[in-house]
Amino acid sequence: MLGSTVADDQEANVNRRQFLILAGATALPATARAQQNTVPTIGFLHLGSPIPFARQASAFRRGLSEEGFVEGQSVRVEYRYADSRDERLPAMASELVGRSVDVIAAIGPAAAAAAKTATSTIPIVFLVGTDPVADGLTASLPRPGGNLTGVSMLSFDLAPKRLELILELIGQVGPIGMLTNGNNAYAEHMIGDMQQAARAKKVQVSVMKVSSDAEIEAAFSTLVQLQTRALIVDPEPFLTTRSERIVAFAARHAIPAIYGWSLNVRAGGLISYGPSLEAANHQVGIYVGRILKGETPANLPVQQPTRFELTINLKTAEALHLTVPQTLLAAADKVLE
Repeated sequence: MLGSTVADDQEANVNRRQFLILAGATALPATARAQQNTVPTIGFLHLGSPIPFARQASAFRRGLSEEGFVEGQSVRVEYRYADSRDERLPAMASELVGRSVDVIAAIGPAAAAAAKTATSTIPIVFLVGTDPVADGLTASLPRPGGNLTGVSMLSFDLAPKRLELILELIGQVGPIGMLTNGNNAYAEHMIGDMQQAARAKKVQVSVMKVSSDAEIEAAFSTLVQLQTRALIVDPEPFLTTRSERIVAFAARHAIPAIYGWSLNVRAGGLISYGPSLEAANHQVGIYVGRILKGETPANLPVQQPTRFELTINLKTAEALHLTVPQTLLAAADKVLE
């Protein structure tokens, strides 16, 4: 009988241990979930696709970490990429708002506009290549005044510099092409600056306005017929999301092209000159972190680039049978071999 009692006690102890283990196993996930619910969530809304813009997303996360927020540990990021389809952005922005994210990082003017339409209360940090005041995103650059702030990459005055650089690289004066977005309201400013600079250098510029993939391909066919010596690609959002396609067409038709972003050169483009997209995304990450720590967008001035980088792809230059002048190599911030 004593043996029976000991066995019963042992069985009871085992059952209690099993119960405590099971109870702990079910309680821990609940605790983890409770902790996760206290972690802030960022909505990351992007016009483009993940792979071409991976370096920029990494720079964004680096900016966040500098403010003390590490993805997967102290902050959660909900990524939404529109894959170059503007019409998808409003629904994506509304979804992020429905998830009650704490801040939205909106990359591209269409993403910023969609986020602004979706919420007037959730803070938004944008990265645009346009004038945020003219676009109605902020009241002013130094004091945005609402729930939006961010980085503006608008820089009309770089078009003449790009013309100067590509002419120096090809070593000859001849017909030059310019590829821009016919639906971009800012294109006319860029075209005007370019044509003025071209007249000063006695260079003919043929402007190709495109707004679809088919029109991009047709534009290159026209440029070949015009015996274009070089091409200047407007660094606006639509064309930026078509970087790989444009670089491929330029290579196929052996047209030396200069771009506004180094990502084009990493994709095989010849040369670029403009602000650093990585630095801009880094700043977006910093601003998002500062907002998560209690600052308000209304008091965070819109940032603008102060440094511009020159990037050259020597492999592409060799494929085009071009010798890059030593003056350009010495001035380059990055030379890809």
